[in-house]
Amino acid sequence: MLEFYPEIRSVHIVAVITSGALFALRGLALLLGANWPRSLPVKYLSYTIDTVLLIAAMMLMTMLSQYPFAQSWLTMKVVMLVIYIGLGIAAFRPGRSTAARLGLWLAAMLVFGFIYTVARTHHPLGVFA
Repeated sequence: MLEFYPEIRSVHIVAVITSGALFALRGLALLLGANWPRSLPVKYLSYTIDTVLLIAAMMLMTMLSQYPFAQSWLTMKVVMLVIYIGLGIAAFRPGRSTAARLGLWLAAMLVFGFIYTVARTHHPLGVFA
């Protein structure tokens, strides 16, 4: 299966970029008062992209025998992913003020960026290493 590493890695990277771009676009649209970011087709598109991303990540993890809680940088990615998801859910939840939504969305975007730096450096402190 290792022979498929470049393709699976590429799928993972494209899914990361697509997921982050869709999250950024949806958050910005919500801040501007649009309703389409909460529509079912957009939600399902987001779920599909994130599922592809996570499956590719698990395949890479298995192929390379690098696991969270054994590799500190992967542990950091998983912990920060949980925080990113929580911030994203909170930012998109109805009934929040625009200021709260903006703060949560910006925090999620910063966490997303930090996860990227951890992935690029293979260090748990990412850009701060």
